[in-house]
Amino acid sequence: MEPVFLTFVFVLSIFLGFELISKVPSTLHTPLMSGSNAISGITLVGSLASLRIENVNVAIILGTLAVTFATINVVGGYAVTNRMLEMFKKKDEGGGQK
Repeated sequence: MEPVFLTFVFVLSIFLGFELISKVPSTLHTPLMSGSNAISGITLVGSLASLRIENVNVAIILGTLAVTFATINVVGGYAVTNRMLEMFKKKDEGGGQK
């Protein structure tokens, strides 16, 4: 594909993503964030597919970077989602131990 066409699609997806996310109500941000973190697992599959590149050194570097960044995104995103969900739990008012 032409680089100009690919750049156009990339810029269009940035604007579309911004518009879609800005319209999401605040009550849906936590489930949306959790779902988007699960989708980041696709990056891990893509990094495995990059091993089919003929230039092995490039495949190793790109695959390692993809796995590293996707893992950071997935783990960090679930940690933030868990922390946000903790805010909605009821506090124990009895003070007694079980």
